[in-house]
Amino acid sequence: MKRKIKILHPPSVYMMSSVIDEKDLEIIKMLENNARMPLTRIAEKVGMSDVAIRKRLKRLEDEGIIKGYRLRLDHSKLGYRARAIIGFNVEAARLLEVIKALTELPEVKFLAVTSGDHMVIVDYWAKDNIELEKFVNEIKNKYGARDVMPSLVLEMIKE
Repeated sequence: MKRKIKILHPPSVYMMSSVIDEKDLEIIKMLENNARMPLTRIAEKVGMSDVAIRKRLKRLEDEGIIKGYRLRLDHSKLGYRARAIIGFNVEAARLLEVIKALTELPEVKFLAVTSGDHMVIVDYWAKDNIELEKFVNEIKNKYGARDVMPSLVLEMIKE
């Protein structure tokens, strides 16, 4: 039975206007746990053919429910010894300029505009604390960022 639903399912949040069913939700949950799970295994667990799973995934992708499949990396094993979640504010007139510039930096792994204590939140990976400090000073000096609050990531518990 298909029905319109909205789900809040950590760690991802789905705000859907399309019609999905319980099988779609099962597939999504499996892929959240392991995005590389073979279609044959998903099909077996859901009780459908792999062709049917492939079609459902294509529809979920086409409708923008599934936006992509990502790697989860260990920053320290890649030589990034400093990782920080940085919140800051910027003049509203410069917001688009700052966002555009930050999206082009490979060291910026996450970027969001928020309504909380900070207008912008960045997950920044640096080779060391000196590189991290240079980035913080750059956003202050180049973009006029204020209330810059870097929080060093000591250990990732869940991504």
